[in-house]
Amino acid sequence: MTQHSSNEPDLLSLVRCAAAAADDKKAIEPLIIDVGEVFAISDYFVIASGTSPRQVHAIVGGIEEDVKRIGGLSPVRIEGIDEHEWVLMDYGPFVVHVFKQEQRDFYQLERLWGDRPRVAWEPNLRPEAELV
Repeated sequence: MTQHSSNEPDLLSLVRCAAAAADDKKAIEPLIIDVGEVFAISDYFVIASGTSPRQVHAIVGGIEEDVKRIGGLSPVRIEGIDEHEWVLMDYGPFVVHVFKQEQRDFYQLERLWGDRPRVAWEPNLRPEAELV
């Protein structure tokens, strides 16, 4: 059993941070799906989308920055970063999918994993001055 320091964030805190970071960048409908019981590779998917490649890029950067800020690591790998149509951020125990909205509508991961529970999360409640 691995011992974690008391200031190291737990997995669910990191996952919720990723969803909130996407929301901070005005992502469309960020959500978390618990896939742990049926998907051997990861426990959670975070899914979000943007309206343009530029916004997808901003969402990805915001997630990486905020997860690191609370003590998480960088993603093990990032795929799709050049096209900004569907960026997959693999953190190991969780995977973040950031789509351009058209790709999200086409692939419909929420529907594919529709029988899996959603995880509640809260937006970051930082003062507006910190968000600028």
